[in-house]
Amino acid sequence: MSKYMSMENLKFLLHEVHNLSELFQYERFQDYDKEAIDILLDSAKDVSDKVFYPHFRAMDEEPVRYEDGKIIVHPSLKGMIDGYADLGLIGGIFDYDDGGIQLPGTIMSACNHIFESANNHAIGYMGLTTGSANLIATFGSQELKEQYVPKMITGEWMGTMCLTEPQAGSSLSDVATSASPQEDGSYTIKGQKIFISGGDHQFADNFIHLVLARIDGAPAGTKGISLFVVPKFLPQADGSFAENDVLTAGDFQKMGQRGYATAHLVFGENTGSKGFLVGEANKGLKYMFKMMNEARIEVGITATSTATAAYYASLQYANERPQGRRIQSSGKKDATKEQTLIINHPDVRRMLLLQKAIVEASLSLIVESSKASDLSHATEGDEAHKNHLLLELLTPITKTYPSEMGRISINNGLQILGGYGFCSDFPLQQYYRDIRICALYEGTTGIQSLDLLGRKVTMQNGQALQVLMTEMQEAIQAASTHDELKPYANELMKSLGLTQEVLTHLMPFAMQGNYERYLMDASLFMEMASTIVIGWQWLKMATSAKVALVSGNKTYTDEFYESKIHTMKFFFKYEMPKILGLAHTLKNNEVLTIIEEKQVAF
Repeated sequence: MSKYMSMENLKFLLHEVHNLSELFQYERFQDYDKEAIDILLDSAKDVSDKVFYPHFRAMDEEPVRYEDGKIIVHPSLKGMIDGYADLGLIGGIFDYDDGGIQLPGTIMSACNHIFESANNHAIGYMGLTTGSANLIATFGSQELKEQYVPKMITGEWMGTMCLTEPQAGSSLSDVATSASPQEDGSYTIKGQKIFISGGDHQFADNFIHLVLARIDGAPAGTKGISLFVVPKFLPQADGSFAENDVLTAGDFQKMGQRGYATAHLVFGENTGSKGFLVGEANKGLKYMFKMMNEARIEVGITATSTATAAYYASLQYANERPQGRRIQSSGKKDATKEQTLIINHPDVRRMLLLQKAIVEASLSLIVESSKASDLSHATEGDEAHKNHLLLELLTPITKTYPSEMGRISINNGLQILGGYGFCSDFPLQQYYRDIRICALYEGTTGIQSLDLLGRKVTMQNGQALQVLMTEMQEAIQAASTHDELKPYANELMKSLGLTQEVLTHLMPFAMQGNYERYLMDASLFMEMASTIVIGWQWLKMATSAKVALVSGNKTYTDEFYESKIHTMKFFFKYEMPKILGLAHTLKNNEVLTIIEEKQVAF
């Protein structure tokens, strides 16, 4: 079986770089230890090898289809749902009292990385079920929890999040789905939702939709949006189901992730769908953002994992494909010698190193963000607040960097394969198509960039940014104790100063109320900030590797640790200089993209 991810790298990040065992001191996670976690990770890998990876190509070649009012998915999905549920992962992060196993979210992310690397078409079905069930468990009434959560955790029932509408797109303030109160305390829901991932298929007895809607008479805009549980079928006291007027109107056919259903749902076309309010009225968007923020990290995992699998496919090809000859010291090639493997060509090695630099640091960032989430819940007081701020700031970056740079990583893999990369005989073209959606899921890159610069950087007078800066400075200090790493630590410190220069230039626009000018190049700021954050992750990895080599306390080979240091150096040489150009553009006062009275025609 071809390699699609590295268990060694994953465990190195968890145990040696990010010190996962720190979590086990807290009451919530005290039932776990390193041995138990490694057993779970190995079990996830076993299920992925046997159930997920073998069907990756088939789910693309035999995509989701819409027939007779129903969505039909690849038959292998049933085994994937069962295998995932049998490990307890659908309810992995839930409290024991809610039927969960109180697994650290960091380990959920690690497990999902394994599954997503094996088959990025499948985990979304289970991930959305986890997210919607978690919303019900967190904000719903005891009756709703008892009615829906148990069967969602087992995978018998699946869940979705229903936000987007045809006329509104990403503008949630324009949600028009209506909710009319009924005498029995329920609501009649009417409206349409589009792009509903996992919205319907043949392998669930019921679908529990979490729907944003506006109660009759509610305020306009986002302040008038509420959240409702709207099941496809209404459970009855005798165990039977009643129809609930939830129509599957179609499935969107996509360029990638063709095995992942994307439904168009119509609520209340005939008699009206029955829905049940979650929490308080007009607070639906606040509740949904809990799920959306978790989903944004999940998208980062999908992108990271897809790019990871593509990297290993590229590496395998480069190690097997002979072509050309190495250039001799004379500057010529000796045609009488046998062809060399393409991995021996410097440009191919450069592209492979770029792939490695992107995917391994992206995974490290996933672990960093997931651990911050765990600590924000497990700790109290100032410590919980600090981790919450760090998570808030890292979330848009964790979603965006793997989505954008993961695509570039896979593009380099296509280049390594040459013409074969463009052919369906090899999986690179599928990975390239699959990852493209990640920059769109859960808010486009532009939306994430606006969130980062417009909300997260300014959050609590810049406290979140200060927390991140402090974390980076600690990593810089640790790296500076090693002569080999000190130049790179100094370079990262300089980049922090450059960030301050950019913000000093931009902040006056925000303070003057000129927010459009402040946010004009938010996507460029995202690219700059992401590159710096990834440089921070590589410095942390290189420091851990250096400590292992110097101390002799090694879990892996010298070659493994030396590769981390080598790849860190590559990232700092080839990627970090980009921030200089981005900073130059961000500090440039010329305004070219804001609508003025006198317009330049396109």
